[in-house]
Amino acid sequence: MDITIDSSKSYGFEKIEKYNERITKALTENYKSIIYELGEDVNREGLLKTPERVAKAMQFLTQGYNMKPEEILRSAMFKENYSQMVVVKDIDLYSMCEHHMLPFIGKAHVAYIPNGYITGLSKIARVVEAFARRLQVQERLTTQIKECIQNTLNPLGVAVVIEATHMCMVMRGVQKQNSVTTTSDFTGAFEKVATREEFFKIISAKMH
Repeated sequence: MDITIDSSKSYGFEKIEKYNERITKALTENYKSIIYELGEDVNREGLLKTPERVAKAMQFLTQGYNMKPEEILRSAMFKENYSQMVVVKDIDLYSMCEHHMLPFIGKAHVAYIPNGYITGLSKIARVVEAFARRLQVQERLTTQIKECIQNTLNPLGVAVVIEATHMCMVMRGVQKQNSVTTTSDFTGAFEKVATREEFFKIISAKMH
């Protein structure tokens, strides 16, 4: 893989970014054509570097394709005799709607009940990130997070709830600025009403 490293110290700090050189070049040319077709002057000062910037931004926003969520969990799996609910809530989430390639932004709430193994708490957030940083729909994203945790840790149950605002509804189309979409998916013990209600009570509580 061809990697370019952009290092800048002109503002008193060192900035290092890594991108695939071939992909960056191809995307840059495509975005240059898009800007031109929209009626802009691609040679004016403010837009000269825009195609390359967007090419790099899109690689960053879709970096989840290069991540392996199952391996993220396995990298910090520990045997532990704990079988109560583990909840990681209010995980910041940024993803890209695959229908319009506009962002959707929100929070993910994830819980599981261990069955002999636990994982590092940060790994749950990293799994959310790995699936979110792709072209997505919220429904699939919710299920992918659930299935990854269920299949890798084999817990007694998994619960995932995502609340998000979609820019394709806010900026275009119906233009409803205050709309929020909620999706949920459950396995095992969380299919029981009492367990699920406990989970919803925890993620709804303001404890900080």
